[in-house]
Amino acid sequence: MPNQQEEIIIQGCLNSERQSQIALYNKYKTEMYTLAYRITNNYEDANDALQEGFIQVFQSLASFKGNSGLGTWIHTIIARAAIKKVKDKIYFATIDESNEALSIDWSIISDIQYLEKAIASLPAGYRSVFTLYEIEGFKHHEIAEILNVSVSTSKTQLFKAKRMLVEKLKNTID
Repeated sequence: MPNQQEEIIIQGCLNSERQSQIALYNKYKTEMYTLAYRITNNYEDANDALQEGFIQVFQSLASFKGNSGLGTWIHTIIARAAIKKVKDKIYFATIDESNEALSIDWSIISDIQYLEKAIASLPAGYRSVFTLYEIEGFKHHEIAEILNVSVSTSKTQLFKAKRMLVEKLKNTID
C-alpha cells in the first residue's frame, strides 16, 4: 500500500505532471539500475532496460492497484525489461530433477567485490536466475513466469549457478 507521499506522486504521474515523474524516477532509479545491471551484466543494456522499464511504469501506472508496494511493482517491471535485453543470450541447461538443494554460507566470503565479479562471470541464464532468486528475492514461480520457463528449470539454473559459484569462490575461502 503506497504511503501518502507516494500517492501524491502517483496521482501527479497519472496527471502527466513532469515533476511527479521526475520524483518517482529519482526515488527508484539507483535501486532499479542496480537490478538491471545485475541481470544484464552490461552498462548499456542496464541503461536501456532502466529507460524502457520506466516508460512502461509511466504507461502502466493506472493499472497499479496498490496490492504490493510501488517499489515492488516497479521492481518487477524493471526485472522483466532487463531480462528482455538478455533473453537471446540466455541458455538454459537441460533439466535434472535429481538436483538437491545447495546451500552456501555467504558470510564466509570476505571480499564482496570478488563475489560480485564471480556472479557477473556466470553464464547469462545462471546469473539471471541467481540474481532474481538470491539477491532480489523473487520466488521460482515468479522467475519462471518472467523468463517463460518451467519452475523446475528455474530451480535447476539456481542449483547450477550456486555450484559454479562455489567452484569460483573456493580460492578465496581456502
